Amino acid sequence: MISSYITLASEIDSGRLDKHFVTLYGHLQVAVQKRRYLGLLELLAKERPGAEIMFVNAPGRTELGGNHTDHNHGCVLAAAVDLDCVAAVTPVETPNVTLFSKDYSNPISVDLHDLEPHPEERGKPEALVRGVAAAFYKHTGIRCGFVGYIDATCQPGTGLSSSAAFSVLAGSVFNFLFYNSALSVQDLAVMARDAENDFFGKPCGLMDQMASSVGNTIFIDFGNPEKPAVEQIGHTLEETGYRLAVIDTGGSHVTLTSEYAAIPEEMCAAANVLGQDFARGVSLDTFLGSVNEIRNQAGDRAALRLLHFLEENERVKTMANHLKNGKFSEYLEYVDASGTSSCCLLQNCATATSSRNQGILLALAMSRRICARAVCRVHGGGFAGTMQAYVPNEEFDNYISSMEQIFGTGSVIAIRIGRPGVCGLSYSDLILPQGN
Repeated sequence: MISSYITLASEIDSGRLDKHFVTLYGHLQVAVQKRRYLGLLELLAKERPGAEIMFVNAPGRTELGGNHTDHNHGCVLAAAVDLDCVAAVTPVETPNVTLFSKDYSNPISVDLHDLEPHPEERGKPEALVRGVAAAFYKHTGIRCGFVGYIDATCQPGTGLSSSAAFSVLAGSVFNFLFYNSALSVQDLAVMARDAENDFFGKPCGLMDQMASSVGNTIFIDFGNPEKPAVEQIGHTLEETGYRLAVIDTGGSHVTLTSEYAAIPEEMCAAANVLGQDFARGVSLDTFLGSVNEIRNQAGDRAALRLLHFLEENERVKTMANHLKNGKFSEYLEYVDASGTSSCCLLQNCATATSSRNQGILLALAMSRRICARAVCRVHGGGFAGTMQAYVPNEEFDNYISSMEQIFGTGSVIAIRIGRPGVCGLSYSDLILPQGN
Protein backbone atom coordinates (compact mmCIF):
# COMPACT_ATOMS: atom_id res chain seq x y z
CA MET A 1 0.00 0.00 0.00
CA ILE A 2 2.89 2.38 0.73
CA SER A 3 5.89 2.70 -1.57
CA SER A 4 9.24 4.38 -1.87
CA TYR A 5 9.58 7.79 -3.48
CA ILE A 6 11.43 6.25 -6.43
CA THR A 7 8.73 3.66 -7.07
CA LEU A 8 5.84 6.12 -6.89
CA ALA A 9 7.61 8.75 -8.99
CA SER A 10 8.43 6.14 -11.62
CA GLU A 11 4.81 4.95 -11.78
CA ILE A 12 3.56 8.51 -12.29
CA ASP A 13 6.24 9.46 -14.83
CA SER A 14 5.76 6.28 -16.85
CA GLY A 15 2.05 6.84 -17.36
CA ARG A 16 1.07 3.62 -15.62
CA LEU A 17 -1.20 5.58 -13.26
CA ASP A 18 -2.74 7.73 -16.01
CA LYS A 19 -5.96 5.70 -16.06
CA HIS A 20 -6.54 6.58 -12.41
CA PHE A 21 -5.97 10.27 -13.04
CA VAL A 22 -8.53 10.05 -15.85
CA THR A 23 -11.02 8.41 -13.49
CA LEU A 24 -10.56 11.13 -10.89
CA TYR A 25 -10.14 14.23 -13.05
CA GLY A 26 -10.93 13.50 -16.70
CA HIS A 27 -8.61 13.27 -19.72
CA LEU A 28 -7.87 16.99 -19.96
CA GLN A 29 -6.44 17.19 -16.44
CA VAL A 30 -4.00 14.27 -16.51
CA ALA A 31 -0.83 16.30 -17.13
CA VAL A 32 -1.76 18.93 -14.54
CA GLN A 33 -2.55 16.35 -11.89
CA LYS A 34 0.64 14.37 -12.53
CA ARG A 35 2.67 17.52 -11.86
CA ARG A 36 0.61 18.20 -8.75
CA TYR A 37 1.14 14.72 -7.30
CA LEU A 38 4.83 14.64 -8.19
CA GLY A 39 5.28 18.01 -6.48
CA LEU A 40 3.76 16.70 -3.24
CA LEU A 41 5.84 13.54 -3.49
CA GLU A 42 9.09 15.46 -3.90
CA LEU A 43 8.33 17.75 -0.95
CA LEU A 44 7.60 14.84 1.37
CA ALA A 45 10.67 12.92 0.20
CA LYS A 46 12.83 15.93 1.11
CA GLU A 47 11.16 16.24 4.50
CA ARG A 48 11.35 12.50 5.25
CA PRO A 49 14.17 10.96 3.17
CA GLY A 50 13.73 7.23 2.62
CA ALA A 51 10.14 7.22 3.88
CA GLU A 52 7.47 4.87 2.55
CA ILE A 53 4.75 7.05 1.02
CA MET A 54 1.21 6.88 -0.34
CA PHE A 55 -1.33 9.38 -1.64
CA VAL A 56 -4.77 9.87 -0.09
CA ASN A 57 -7.44 11.82 -1.92
CA ALA A 58 -10.89 13.07 -0.83
CA PRO A 59 -13.23 15.00 -3.15
CA GLY A 60 -15.37 18.00 -2.51
CA ARG A 61 -19.06 17.60 -3.10
CA THR A 62 -21.91 19.38 -4.78
CA GLU A 63 -25.49 19.09 -3.59
CA LEU A 64 -27.77 18.49 -6.57
CA GLY A 65 -31.05 18.36 -4.67
CA GLY A 66 -32.35 18.22 -1.12
CA ASN A 67 -31.39 21.65 0.16
CA HIS A 68 -31.30 21.53 3.99
CA THR A 69 -33.11 18.19 4.23
CA ASP A 70 -30.40 15.91 5.67
CA HIS A 71 -30.45 17.35 9.19
CA ASN A 72 -34.17 16.53 9.50
CA HIS A 73 -33.74 12.92 8.34
CA GLY A 74 -34.66 13.66 4.74
CA CYS A 75 -33.29 12.69 1.32
CA VAL A 76 -30.46 14.24 -0.67
CA LEU A 77 -29.02 13.95 -4.17
CA ALA A 78 -25.30 14.74 -4.19
CA ALA A 79 -22.15 14.15 -6.22
CA ALA A 80 -18.41 14.10 -5.67
CA VAL A 81 -16.52 16.64 -7.77
CA ASP A 82 -13.08 16.82 -9.37
CA LEU A 83 -11.91 19.52 -6.93
CA ASP A 84 -10.39 17.78 -3.93
CA CYS A 85 -7.85 17.47 -1.12
CA VAL A 86 -4.76 15.36 -1.86
CA ALA A 87 -2.02 14.44 0.58
CA ALA A 88 1.24 12.55 0.25
CA VAL A 89 1.67 10.90 3.65
CA THR A 90 4.00 8.62 5.59
CA PRO A 91 3.44 7.00 9.01
CA VAL A 92 5.49 7.96 12.05
CA GLU A 93 6.07 6.08 15.29
CA THR A 94 4.64 8.71 17.65
CA PRO A 95 1.00 9.90 17.87
CA ASN A 96 1.66 13.24 16.25
CA VAL A 97 0.33 14.63 12.96
CA THR A 98 2.22 17.21 10.93
CA LEU A 99 0.74 18.46 7.66
CA PHE A 100 2.54 20.98 5.45
CA SER A 101 0.65 23.06 2.89
CA LYS A 102 1.31 26.06 0.69
CA ASP A 103 -1.94 27.48 2.07
CA TYR A 104 -0.53 27.71 5.61
CA SER A 105 2.51 29.68 6.71
CA ASN A 106 3.07 27.16 9.52
CA PRO A 107 2.40 23.43 9.37
CA ILE A 108 -0.70 21.91 10.92
CA SER A 109 0.70 20.20 14.00
CA VAL A 110 -1.37 18.13 16.43
CA ASP A 111 -0.20 16.11 19.45
CA LEU A 112 -2.63 13.18 19.64
CA HIS A 113 -1.70 12.10 23.13
CA ASP A 114 -4.66 14.37 23.94
CA LEU A 115 -7.87 13.46 22.09
CA GLU A 116 -10.25 15.88 23.81
CA PRO A 117 -11.67 18.98 22.06
CA HIS A 118 -9.57 22.15 22.41
CA PRO A 119 -11.73 25.31 22.45
CA GLU A 120 -8.87 27.39 20.97
CA GLU A 121 -8.80 25.09 17.91
CA ARG A 122 -12.46 25.57 16.97
CA GLY A 123 -12.76 26.56 13.33
CA LYS A 124 -9.18 25.43 12.59
CA PRO A 125 -7.88 22.36 10.72
CA GLU A 126 -6.15 21.17 13.89
CA ALA A 127 -9.60 20.57 15.38
CA LEU A 128 -10.58 18.34 12.47
CA VAL A 129 -7.38 16.28 12.74
CA ARG A 130 -7.82 15.84 16.49
CA GLY A 131 -11.51 15.02 16.06
CA VAL A 132 -11.06 12.28 13.48
CA ALA A 133 -8.10 10.88 15.45
CA ALA A 134 -10.34 10.67 18.51
CA ALA A 135 -13.04 8.91 16.50
CA PHE A 136 -10.47 6.54 14.98
CA TYR A 137 -9.17 5.69 18.46
CA LYS A 138 -12.74 5.04 19.64
CA HIS A 139 -13.30 2.66 16.70
CA THR A 140 -9.99 0.85 16.78
CA GLY A 141 -8.10 1.51 20.00
CA ILE A 142 -5.17 2.71 17.88
CA ARG A 143 -3.38 5.98 18.60
CA CYS A 144 -0.97 6.85 15.79
CA GLY A 145 0.51 9.65 13.68
CA PHE A 146 1.74 10.68 10.27
CA VAL A 147 3.55 13.41 8.35
CA GLY A 148 2.33 14.70 5.02
CA TYR A 149 2.13 17.41 2.40
CA ILE A 150 -1.39 18.42 1.40
CA ASP A 151 -2.81 20.38 -1.52
CA ALA A 152 -6.45 21.43 -1.89
CA THR A 153 -8.21 22.59 -5.05
CA CYS A 154 -11.44 22.37 -3.03
CA GLN A 155 -11.05 25.70 -1.27
CA PRO A 156 -13.05 27.25 1.61
CA GLY A 157 -15.80 29.57 0.43
CA THR A 158 -16.58 27.67 -2.78
CA GLY A 159 -19.50 25.77 -1.26
CA LEU A 160 -17.90 22.44 -2.17
CA SER A 161 -17.44 21.35 1.46
CA SER A 162 -13.71 21.77 1.88
CA SER A 163 -13.93 21.01 5.61
CA ALA A 164 -15.74 17.74 4.93
CA ALA A 165 -13.17 16.74 2.30
CA PHE A 166 -10.32 17.56 4.69
CA SER A 167 -11.96 15.62 7.54
CA VAL A 168 -12.68 12.58 5.38
CA LEU A 169 -9.12 12.68 4.06
CA ALA A 170 -7.62 12.84 7.56
CA GLY A 171 -9.72 9.94 8.78
CA SER A 172 -8.85 7.95 5.68
CA VAL A 173 -5.12 8.44 6.21
CA PHE A 174 -5.48 6.72 9.58
CA ASN A 175 -7.64 4.03 7.97
CA PHE A 176 -5.26 3.29 5.09
CA LEU A 177 -1.98 3.53 6.98
CA PHE A 178 -2.92 1.87 10.25
CA TYR A 179 -6.09 -0.22 9.80
CA ASN A 180 -5.74 -1.94 6.43
CA SER A 181 -8.66 0.08 4.98
CA ALA A 182 -11.08 -1.84 7.19
CA LEU A 183 -13.28 1.12 8.16
CA SER A 184 -16.19 1.58 5.77
CA VAL A 185 -17.08 4.70 3.84
CA GLN A 186 -19.99 5.23 6.24
CA ASP A 187 -17.66 4.89 9.25
CA LEU A 188 -15.35 7.51 7.75
CA ALA A 189 -18.24 9.89 7.02
CA VAL A 190 -19.59 9.64 10.58
CA MET A 191 -16.09 10.17 12.02
CA ALA A 192 -15.67 13.29 9.91
CA ARG A 193 -19.13 14.62 10.80
CA ASP A 194 -18.47 14.12 14.52
CA ALA A 195 -15.14 15.92 14.22
CA GLU A 196 -16.86 18.88 12.56
CA ASN A 197 -19.67 18.97 15.14
CA ASP A 198 -17.76 18.32 18.35
CA PHE A 199 -14.24 19.64 17.71
CA PHE A 200 -14.49 22.15 14.83
CA GLY A 201 -17.77 23.70 15.99
CA LYS A 202 -19.76 23.35 12.76
CA PRO A 203 -23.37 22.17 13.29
CA CYS A 204 -23.63 20.17 10.06
CA GLY A 205 -25.47 17.00 9.09
CA LEU A 206 -23.89 13.97 7.43
CA MET A 207 -24.53 14.72 3.76
CA ASP A 208 -21.25 16.52 2.97
CA GLN A 209 -19.06 13.86 4.53
CA MET A 210 -21.05 10.98 3.01
CA ALA A 211 -20.82 12.47 -0.48
CA SER A 212 -17.05 12.92 -0.14
CA SER A 213 -16.51 9.47 1.32
CA VAL A 214 -18.78 7.46 -1.00
CA GLY A 215 -18.24 9.53 -4.13
CA ASN A 216 -19.95 9.27 -7.53
CA THR A 217 -23.51 10.61 -7.88
CA ILE A 218 -25.64 9.28 -5.05
CA PHE A 219 -29.12 9.40 -3.58
CA ILE A 220 -28.99 9.35 0.23
CA ASP A 221 -31.96 8.66 2.50
CA PHE A 222 -31.27 9.83 6.05
CA GLY A 223 -34.34 8.13 7.54
CA ASN A 224 -31.83 6.39 9.81
CA PRO A 225 -29.34 9.24 10.20
CA GLU A 226 -26.49 7.11 11.58
CA LYS A 227 -26.85 4.45 8.87
CA PRO A 228 -28.32 6.24 5.86
CA ALA A 229 -29.35 4.28 2.80
CA VAL A 230 -27.16 5.13 -0.19
CA GLU A 231 -28.00 4.42 -3.83
CA GLN A 232 -25.52 4.93 -6.65
CA ILE A 233 -27.03 6.93 -9.53
CA GLY A 234 -23.91 6.93 -11.72
CA HIS A 235 -24.67 10.17 -13.55
CA THR A 236 -21.89 12.44 -14.85
CA LEU A 237 -23.61 15.08 -17.09
CA GLU A 238 -21.17 14.13 -19.88
CA GLU A 239 -23.85 13.49 -22.53
CA THR A 240 -26.45 16.06 -21.50
CA GLY A 241 -25.26 19.08 -23.48
CA TYR A 242 -24.87 21.03 -20.24
CA ARG A 243 -21.97 21.91 -17.98
CA LEU A 244 -22.21 22.55 -14.27
CA ALA A 245 -20.62 25.42 -12.38
CA VAL A 246 -20.76 27.04 -8.98
CA ILE A 247 -20.46 30.80 -8.75
CA ASP A 248 -18.65 32.22 -5.73
CA THR A 249 -20.58 35.40 -5.02
CA GLY A 250 -18.35 36.47 -2.14
CA GLY A 251 -19.20 36.88 1.50
CA SER A 252 -18.00 34.94 4.51
CA HIS A 253 -19.68 32.12 6.43
CA VAL A 254 -17.79 33.01 9.61
CA THR A 255 -20.60 35.07 11.14
CA LEU A 256 -23.45 32.91 9.82
CA THR A 257 -23.46 29.96 12.23
CA SER A 258 -26.64 31.21 13.90
CA GLU A 259 -28.36 31.54 10.50
CA TYR A 260 -27.52 27.94 9.61
CA ALA A 261 -28.49 26.63 13.04
CA ALA A 262 -31.87 28.37 12.86
CA ILE A 263 -32.99 26.29 9.88
CA PRO A 264 -33.08 22.87 11.55
CA GLU A 265 -34.23 24.44 14.80
CA GLU A 266 -37.23 26.07 13.13
CA MET A 267 -38.10 22.99 11.05
CA CYS A 268 -38.10 20.94 14.25
CA ALA A 269 -40.10 23.57 16.12
CA ALA A 270 -42.79 23.45 13.43
CA ALA A 271 -42.75 19.65 13.42
CA ASN A 272 -43.02 19.62 17.23
CA VAL A 273 -46.37 21.42 16.97
CA LEU A 274 -47.59 18.36 15.04
CA GLY A 275 -46.16 15.90 17.54
CA GLN A 276 -43.03 15.01 15.58
CA ASP A 277 -39.41 15.44 16.68
CA PHE A 278 -38.20 16.06 13.10
CA ALA A 279 -39.70 17.24 9.83
CA ARG A 280 -39.40 13.71 8.40
CA GLY A 281 -42.62 11.96 9.34
CA VAL A 282 -44.91 14.96 8.90
CA SER A 283 -47.29 14.57 5.96
CA LEU A 284 -48.11 17.43 3.63
CA ASP A 285 -51.84 16.96 4.30
CA THR A 286 -51.26 17.21 8.06
CA PHE A 287 -49.21 20.36 7.54
CA LEU A 288 -51.82 21.99 5.31
CA GLY A 289 -54.55 21.24 7.85
CA SER A 290 -52.53 22.76 10.69
CA VAL A 291 -50.89 25.85 9.19
CA ASN A 292 -52.59 28.30 11.52
CA GLU A 293 -51.60 26.28 14.60
CA ILE A 294 -47.98 26.04 13.39
CA ARG A 295 -47.64 29.76 12.65
CA ASN A 296 -49.13 30.69 16.01
CA GLN A 297 -46.83 28.39 18.00
CA ALA A 298 -43.63 28.32 15.94
CA GLY A 299 -43.89 31.36 13.65
CA ASP A 300 -44.42 31.97 9.96
CA ARG A 301 -40.82 31.34 8.89
CA ALA A 302 -40.79 28.01 10.72
CA ALA A 303 -43.97 27.04 8.88
CA LEU A 304 -42.47 28.01 5.53
CA ARG A 305 -39.26 26.10 6.25
CA LEU A 306 -41.20 22.98 7.17
CA LEU A 307 -43.20 23.31 3.95
CA HIS A 308 -39.93 23.56 2.01
CA PHE A 309 -38.71 20.35 3.62
CA LEU A 310 -41.89 18.42 2.87
CA GLU A 311 -41.91 19.37 -0.81
CA GLU A 312 -38.14 19.24 -1.32
CA ASN A 313 -37.91 15.79 0.23
CA GLU A 314 -40.35 14.42 -2.35
CA ARG A 315 -38.83 16.49 -5.15
CA VAL A 316 -35.35 15.03 -4.67
CA LYS A 317 -36.70 11.48 -5.08
CA THR A 318 -38.16 12.46 -8.45
CA MET A 319 -34.90 14.17 -9.44
CA ALA A 320 -32.96 10.97 -8.73
CA ASN A 321 -35.39 8.91 -10.80
CA HIS A 322 -35.16 11.34 -13.73
CA LEU A 323 -31.35 11.08 -13.71
CA LYS A 324 -31.48 7.29 -13.54
CA ASN A 325 -33.89 7.18 -16.48
CA GLY A 326 -32.00 9.71 -18.60
CA LYS A 327 -34.74 12.36 -18.43
CA PHE A 328 -32.43 15.32 -18.08
CA SER A 329 -34.80 18.06 -19.26
CA GLU A 330 -37.38 16.90 -16.70
CA TYR A 331 -34.64 16.80 -14.08
CA LEU A 332 -33.77 20.45 -14.80
CA GLU A 333 -37.39 21.47 -14.21
CA TYR A 334 -37.09 20.09 -10.69
CA VAL A 335 -33.73 21.79 -10.19
CA ASP A 336 -35.45 25.07 -10.98
CA ALA A 337 -38.30 24.28 -8.57
CA SER A 338 -35.79 23.40 -5.85
CA GLY A 339 -34.10 26.79 -6.31
CA THR A 340 -37.40 28.64 -6.12
CA SER A 341 -38.35 26.80 -2.93
CA SER A 342 -35.01 27.58 -1.27
CA CYS A 343 -35.39 31.24 -2.15
CA CYS A 344 -39.04 31.72 -1.18
CA LEU A 345 -39.76 29.12 1.52
CA LEU A 346 -36.42 28.12 3.06
CA GLN A 347 -35.17 31.72 2.77
CA ASN A 348 -31.44 30.97 2.68
CA CYS A 349 -30.46 33.14 -0.28
CA ALA A 350 -29.73 36.22 1.85
CA THR A 351 -29.05 36.89 5.50
CA ALA A 352 -31.64 38.41 7.77
CA THR A 353 -29.17 41.04 8.99
CA SER A 354 -27.62 42.57 5.85
CA SER A 355 -29.37 44.25 2.95
CA ARG A 356 -26.02 45.31 1.48
CA ASN A 357 -24.64 41.80 0.90
CA GLN A 358 -27.05 39.76 -1.20
CA GLY A 359 -24.69 38.14 -3.66
CA ILE A 360 -26.66 34.93 -4.17
CA LEU A 361 -29.85 36.79 -5.05
CA LEU A 362 -27.89 39.01 -7.45
CA ALA A 363 -26.23 35.98 -9.05
CA LEU A 364 -29.60 34.26 -9.54
CA ALA A 365 -31.03 37.38 -11.16
CA MET A 366 -28.06 38.07 -13.44
CA SER A 367 -27.55 34.44 -14.42
CA ARG A 368 -31.02 34.21 -15.92
CA ARG A 369 -30.45 37.41 -17.87
CA ILE A 370 -27.03 36.39 -19.18
CA CYS A 371 -28.21 32.94 -20.27
CA ALA A 372 -31.95 32.36 -20.50
CA ARG A 373 -31.45 28.59 -20.75
CA ALA A 374 -29.33 28.37 -17.60
CA VAL A 375 -30.98 26.63 -14.66
CA CYS A 376 -29.86 27.95 -11.26
CA ARG A 377 -30.31 27.34 -7.56
CA VAL A 378 -28.64 28.31 -4.31
CA HIS A 379 -25.84 25.87 -3.53
CA GLY A 380 -25.37 24.24 -0.14
CA GLY A 381 -25.99 26.08 3.11
CA GLY A 382 -26.73 29.42 1.49
CA PHE A 383 -26.91 32.94 2.96
CA ALA A 384 -23.49 33.76 1.47
CA GLY A 385 -21.16 31.97 -0.89
CA THR A 386 -22.23 30.06 -3.94
CA MET A 387 -24.94 29.57 -6.51
CA GLN A 388 -25.13 26.53 -8.79
CA ALA A 389 -25.83 26.80 -12.53
CA TYR A 390 -26.41 24.29 -15.35
CA VAL A 391 -25.38 26.04 -18.56
CA PRO A 392 -25.59 24.78 -22.18
CA ASN A 393 -22.15 23.82 -23.53
CA GLU A 394 -22.24 26.34 -26.38
CA GLU A 395 -22.99 29.24 -24.02
CA PHE A 396 -20.63 28.26 -21.22
CA ASP A 397 -17.63 30.42 -22.16
CA ASN A 398 -19.76 33.54 -22.58
CA TYR A 399 -21.52 32.75 -19.32
CA ILE A 400 -18.22 32.56 -17.46
CA SER A 401 -16.87 35.83 -18.84
CA SER A 402 -20.15 37.69 -18.19
CA MET A 403 -20.57 36.45 -14.63
CA GLU A 404 -16.92 37.08 -13.81
CA GLN A 405 -17.33 40.71 -14.86
CA ILE A 406 -19.74 40.97 -11.92
CA PHE A 407 -18.25 38.65 -9.32
CA GLY A 408 -14.55 38.72 -10.25
CA THR A 409 -11.99 36.63 -12.09
CA GLY A 410 -12.13 33.01 -10.97
CA SER A 411 -15.55 33.34 -9.36
CA VAL A 412 -17.13 30.85 -11.79
CA ILE A 413 -15.85 27.37 -10.96
CA ALA A 414 -16.54 24.66 -13.52
CA ILE A 415 -17.00 21.27 -11.88
CA ARG A 416 -17.05 17.72 -13.16
CA ILE A 417 -19.24 15.35 -11.15
CA GLY A 418 -19.41 11.62 -10.55
CA ARG A 419 -15.81 10.67 -9.66
CA PRO A 420 -14.99 8.05 -6.99
CA GLY A 421 -14.98 9.07 -3.35
CA VAL A 422 -12.10 8.95 -0.90
CA CYS A 423 -9.28 6.74 -2.11
CA GLY A 424 -5.64 5.92 -1.73
CA LEU A 425 -3.21 5.85 -4.64
CA SER A 426 -0.15 3.65 -4.50
CA TYR A 427 2.20 2.14 -7.05
CA SER A 428 -0.39 -0.47 -8.03
CA ASP A 429 -3.94 0.83 -7.93
CA LEU A 430 -6.64 2.99 -6.45
CA ILE A 431 -7.36 1.81 -2.91
CA LEU A 432 -10.94 2.13 -1.74
CA PRO A 433 -12.39 1.75 1.76
CA GLN A 434 -14.95 -0.94 2.47
CA GLY A 435 -18.32 -0.29 0.90
CA ASN A 436 -16.88 1.44 -2.16
